[in-house]
Order: sequence, then C-alpha cells, then structure tokens
Amino acid sequence: MTLSSRAFLLCFSLLFLLSLPPLFSQGIRGLVTNKNQEPLPFASVFIRNLEDGVPTNENGRYEYRLQPGFYDVLIQFLGYKSQLITVEVKDQWVDLDVVLEEQVIALQTVEVQAGAEDPALTIMRKAIAKAKYHRLQLQEYSMTVYLKGTGQLTDAPFFLRKKLEEEGMKLNEAYTSESVSRISFALPDKVEEKVISIRTNGDNQGTSPAPYIQTSFYQDQINGIVSPLSRYAFQYYQFRYEGSFFDQGVMVSKIRVTPRSRGEQVFEGYIYIIEDLWAIFSLDLKTSLLGFEITAKQQYAPVADNVWMPLTHTYSFGGKIFGFAGEFNYLASTREYQIKLNPDLAAVPEIIDEKVQEIPADALKVNKAQSALEQLATEEPKTRKEYRKLINQYEKELLKEEAEEKQDPVVSERNYSVDSLARKRDLAYWDSIRPVPLTHKEVEGYKRDDSLATVEAAKVSEVDSIAKKARSKYKPLDFLNGSNYSFGKGVSLGFRQNWTKFSFNTVEGWKAGLGMYYRKYSEIKLADSVNRIRKSFNIEPELRYGFSSQRFYGKVNFRWSHTQPTSGQTWGLEGGRFIYQFNTSEPINEQVNAFYSLLVRRNYMKLYEQDFTRVYWAHRVNYGFTYRANFLWAERRELFNTSDYSFYNKPEREYTSNRPENVEAIEGDFGTHRVARFGVSAEWRPGLTYTIRNGRKSPNYERSPLLTFSYQKAIPQLAGGGEAADFDQVELGIKHDFSFGVSGKLDFNVTAGTFLNNNRVYFADFKHFGGNRTIFSNFGPASNYRLMDYYRYSTASSYVAGIAHYQFRKFLFTQLPMLRFSGLRENIFVNYLKTENSPHYTEIGYSLDNLFRIFRVEVGVGFENGEFLRAGPLFGIATFINVNFED
Repeated sequence: MTLSSRAFLLCFSLLFLLSLPPLFSQGIRGLVTNKNQEPLPFASVFIRNLEDGVPTNENGRYEYRLQPGFYDVLIQFLGYKSQLITVEVKDQWVDLDVVLEEQVIALQTVEVQAGAEDPALTIMRKAIAKAKYHRLQLQEYSMTVYLKGTGQLTDAPFFLRKKLEEEGMKLNEAYTSESVSRISFALPDKVEEKVISIRTNGDNQGTSPAPYIQTSFYQDQINGIVSPLSRYAFQYYQFRYEGSFFDQGVMVSKIRVTPRSRGEQVFEGYIYIIEDLWAIFSLDLKTSLLGFEITAKQQYAPVADNVWMPLTHTYSFGGKIFGFAGEFNYLASTREYQIKLNPDLAAVPEIIDEKVQEIPADALKVNKAQSALEQLATEEPKTRKEYRKLINQYEKELLKEEAEEKQDPVVSERNYSVDSLARKRDLAYWDSIRPVPLTHKEVEGYKRDDSLATVEAAKVSEVDSIAKKARSKYKPLDFLNGSNYSFGKGVSLGFRQNWTKFSFNTVEGWKAGLGMYYRKYSEIKLADSVNRIRKSFNIEPELRYGFSSQRFYGKVNFRWSHTQPTSGQTWGLEGGRFIYQFNTSEPINEQVNAFYSLLVRRNYMKLYEQDFTRVYWAHRVNYGFTYRANFLWAERRELFNTSDYSFYNKPEREYTSNRPENVEAIEGDFGTHRVARFGVSAEWRPGLTYTIRNGRKSPNYERSPLLTFSYQKAIPQLAGGGEAADFDQVELGIKHDFSFGVSGKLDFNVTAGTFLNNNRVYFADFKHFGGNRTIFSNFGPASNYRLMDYYRYSTASSYVAGIAHYQFRKFLFTQLPMLRFSGLRENIFVNYLKTENSPHYTEIGYSLDNLFRIFRVEVGVGFENGEFLRAGPLFGIATFINVNFED
C-alpha cells in the first residue's frame, strides 16, 4: 500500500468515526434509596439543563451517559422530597447515590375547618375544568420512548407444568421485551410512531409503547375506566385533601381518590395537583379488570413554562385465571421532548370556583356569537362553568376545521412504522441506549431466550423447507379440517371446514356435507403505497346427502368482488337444488339441533327444499352507506320426516312434524309453489366517524346507530305458471348501543314492518323472528329472543319486534365489592313481539355475565298477553366476547 493510499484510508476512517453518534464513556450512575436503605424503583432522575431524564430500575439503580460539564440533577419519587444536586462530569463515571427523605405533608397550607367543605373539592373542580386545556395545550410534540415489559408466570395447574417446561417456560422466571420508539403528536389527535429498536423473546414481534404513552388521565376515560379528572368524576369518586408541599418551585396538593363504589372501571389511590396551574404533578392509582389488579403510576416534569408532561410511567398487572397466575410490569420512560405550544391557548386562565369563591365583576361570560378562540385570548378570569363551555366550543371548532380539510369526521389518526434495523441491534447498542439497567433476573432471562432462539433457528434448514412444501400437498383429512392449495398468480383451491357439515336431522337422518372453493385474487397498490384495489372471483360449490331421505343436494355460487379503499361492489349468481331452514337466518345451529334430536328427542330445525337461481348485487358507497339488490326465482317443495332415530326412546316423547306450528299459517302455505322475488335494502350509519391507521381509514361502527330499510316484491307473472307467490313487504330497523359512562350499557334492536300486499304469501316468505328453545344463549346481547318458539309467531301481516339488554356495573350481587372486583356483571333483558294475528309476546330475564371471565348464565320468563308461558335457564358466552360481523 502506498503512502498516499494509507493517508487516504486514515482520513476516511477519521471522517467515518466523526460521523458516528457520540457514545459517551462517562456520565452519572448510582442508587436511589430511602433512609432505611430500601431501593426506590422507577424513581425519576431528571437533568434540568437538558430537560431530559431516566428512571431507576426495579432495584433503584440508574445510569445516564453525559458529555463533560456541569449538570443540575433532580431526583423525584412519589411520596418523597425531591433533591436537586449539581454534578460535574469529567472523563469518568460519577457515582451519585441519593437518599430521599419522605415528603412532609402540611395540612395547614389550606385551611381546613370543621363543617367546611373539604379543600379537595375545589381543587379537583378546578383541575377537572382545566383537563381539556392540558390536552390541547400543545399543538405538537415529539419524544423518545423506552418501553420495557417484564412478566413471569408464578403459578400453573400441576398437570401442565411439565409441558410448559418442555416448551421453555418455567415458573418465576422473567420474560422481558424492550423497544425504543420516537413518537410524535399533533392536534387534534394524530400520532406518528417510528420504532427504532426492538428486543423481545418468543416470536420477536414488535412492542408498541403508544397505547401506554397516549393514555392521558386528562381524558374522561382510560380504557373504559373513569379518570379522576373526568367531567363526571364527582359521580364516581369522593376526594379528600391530605395536605400540600412545596417542590420544584410549585405548591402541590395531595388528594386521596376513593370510589363511591369500589370495583372495576374506577380508580383508587392518590393524585397530586399543582396549585394555580391545576395540572398533574404525579399520580399513584390502582384498579381492576376481570379480576386482575392493575396499578398505574406517573411522575411528571416541566418541559416548558406551565407545561408538565409525564417522565416515567409504570404499570403492573397481576391475577389468576384457570389455575394460571402471573405478574407483569411495564416501564415507559419518555425523554428528549420537543414541543410546540398551541398559540390559541397561550393565555393561562385564572379559574374561579363559583361554588366557594366570589365571582369578580370582570369575569368572562361566554358569547356564542364570538369565536371561542377570541374569548380564550382574553385575560379576564373565568368561572369553571364558563371556561368548560368555552374550551368545549373551541374543541368543536378545531374538529370541524379538521373534518372540512379531510372531508370526513376523522377522530384520530395513527401511523406506525418499524426501522429496517430495529430487530438487528446488537447488545452493545442496547447497553448504550437503555435508560434503565437490567436487573439480574432480566439478564438471566435474556440469556435463556437467546439460547432458545439459537436452537429454534438451527431447526430451520433446507430439509424443513422441503417438509413445508410437502405439507402444502393434500393430506387425508384436509377435506374435513379445511385446507388451501395455492397455484400461484393469485389462484387457489381449497376445502371449507367440513366437520360441522356432518350432523343429524329428522328430514334427512344422518347427513354429510362438503364445501369447496376456487379463488382468483389480485390487488393493485395505489400511489399512496398503503391502500389497495382488490379484485376476486370465487366459485363455491356445496354438496350434502341425507342417508335416510336418500336425497342428494347441491348448489354453486359464482361471486365477483371489486374493493376500493372505502367503497366496494359485490355481485354474483347462485343456483342449484338445496335444503334450507324456513328462517334463512338459521336460528338453530345444525350441531345443536342434532344434539337435541339425538339426546332429548326434540327436532327444532324445520326444513324445505327448493330449486333456485339467485342473482345479487351489493354496493358499499362508503363505510356509512350500503345498498343491495337481488332477484330470486325458485320452485319450493315441502319436506317430511324420514327418520325416527334417537338415543332417547321413551314412548311419551315423539318427534314433531317438519311443518312448523304457527298462529296464522294455513294448509296451503306449505304446498309446492314458485316464487319470483325482487328485493332491495339499504344500511345507513348517520354520524359515522373514522380512525386512520397507517393511511388506511377505518370506521368506528360502535359510535353510530345502524338504520336499515328493505323492500321485497314477489311478481307472480315472472314465476312461470302454477301456484306463485304474490306480495309486497317493507321493513325498517334500528340497532345501537349506549354507554352511560361506566354505570351501564344499553343495547337495543328494533324492527317494524308490514306486508303492503299479501295476496299469496307462502310460509318460506313469512317474516320470521330469531327464536330459541334450547339452553344455549346466542352471541350478542341484543341478537335473538331467549325463549320464543322458532316459528309460532312468524307472520304475513304487520309486526313490531324489540330486543333490549342493559348491563349494570352495580345491581344486586354486584353491590358486594368482592364480586365487582372479580369482573362479574349483572344484566337484565326485556324483549317484545307483536304481530297483527299473534298475542303480545314478552320475555324478561336476568343474567350473570363474565362468570369466570368467559361465561354467562341467564334466567328468562316468557309471557303471552301478560300470562305466564314458560321459563328456563340459558348458558352462553360472556357478552364482551362478541364478534362484530360488519361488512
């Protein structure tokens, strides 16, 4: 190598080293304890010069790399006096151990007199009035977030412990995940998160800190739990003043938060409020969810004048379910804040509590004719009530302006991305960036996980790849279990899950079925690289055979779909000879009917046969509006029982006829006939709002009612001769749910309709309702009736049907805090049906919900015209485990 080459290499190496981010080999580190030498976990170590800091770990230790210089170090911990220490950092580490003294709470700071109102009440009233101000105070901000989650399984059923150990999971061993992200926020509710690095065990999936960091106690609710700063807080909490102290140049009041009724969805503990600013200084609160105890702690620090933001968040979860017990701890450390104040809220308001303070003559009165922005800029003092009106008006103006820009009411926007190197960072990187030293237990856990990961990686070989390819070929039970075979270019062929198509009914006897599909799929990525245009063509044949009836049935559905980001169209053609329940909503499951038929000799399923052709089209204009059209031509025939088989063979119980009992049907309503029926329907969700996630817009269906309209007309002239249906039917419906804070939730489903023309209506075209005569309750709180006969009240006349379900937080048994803490809920339901030719049918009932966190037990009573009809118990899945089948 020549001299000039060496010089070039030396200069290049020097430039490369200079371009690297500085990795300081000096700084401060130490241990934070109390006077009893007990470590203080997750204490805040805040560098005032940098407006940045780190928390201590579970053992009270901390470490912060710094350039040489002088630094003002502020050490904080809940319930202890803050210490401000000036430190000089040179070229080596400075060991800075700190002993904090317990905070002295002075009751005399605010005068407390016998018979007078507790000072906590006016403090909290002012803090609640300013909660929204603190949420809107920053127009933009960004921060670096370190999140560490550590969990351990503390107990497991004895018969599963060996299996868990074989899978590499042992009791009382730490399992840790870490991530570092940069999170940015902008008004009104836009969050951008870039994951810089991730280190996890298991399948190495990313961990997002956003759900923890964006949980603001200035909101009305935090994940369904009422915040002490909610506008409804006084309905759920009692507040008690426990004294004040002076810290970091501000006066802080300690407020005890006590629920009026303890249990889920409320907090208990302490919140510390900064006097005059009425902002959070820190908090220490606990609650429970489904029997798991949750503790939340936050320590705030000033990041600008009159702006306090959380520096450390700690959350702990613990509980037991089905013999498994665990403890999980999350630490989120936020640092490197960059903020932009909202210029609209530059004026810091003086808040007057009109309940205990005299209203000054110059206090502002809200003028609706004037913009909220102009009134917020004034220096006039404002009462709580007037200020709350003003800040609400300002927020509405802000959201309206945002909606006009986006043309849709978007309530939140989230963008999430992962750096390409996030999962490739080495141990040296983590040691340099980790703000909290790992505990010995966490270090040992990482060593174990790295060893397991090496073993798992060694298992992946060319032999395994060949085995995977072999597994994509047909296997003997694929036609039952369901499987998919890809042929490339978006073409696939597969079997449905066909186990459930094997059953028993009295019309077919033992019955077997088989469903398959062919699919051709393609998608085009749009210019925004997020949304796509999707096109698919499906052929879906289904076969079934009844061994007693010796009848074979088959149908095939050809379906095309074209989906755009917010709209889409589906059209298709279906036809064949097949067998159906009279109620096309299939109120009784095949397996449930087989269970009841074979074991207790009750054949609830009623079937008919039809040769048919159906053409359909659906157009989703946007997420808020969809309309559909279809045309059906069919020839229908009545079916009869062909099997008397049952495990239950006592002579006093016989199977019923396959012809349903009904209050208004006549003999001819079940005969062979033809139908040519045209139908249209529409679904509308007024006031629908949206959430944007990585550029993709999603609707918030739970915030908007579902309004439905349908019209059907049978045209005898198109039926092709013979007996033909002739009718016009119209129906309206509304379905929605309302939450009353956390006190309760109301679900309801109301439909009303009529046959404008019922010249000839066959039973298959009657309006049928969702009945139930089994002990199994349906999914969804307001889906079906609990005790009603499946077809007794089906009608070809006018009708109105309503199902209502209310869930209480506290009712009868849940008056006991122990049951509320277990997650138990109590519900009542009231259902009603009236047709032109039927008696008034009513059912009322009561249920215990979330039993063992997944079950529901109901007791219902049915009445006809106010007279007792039947009663019985029902068993189902907890209402919160509810699948939403929205289009």
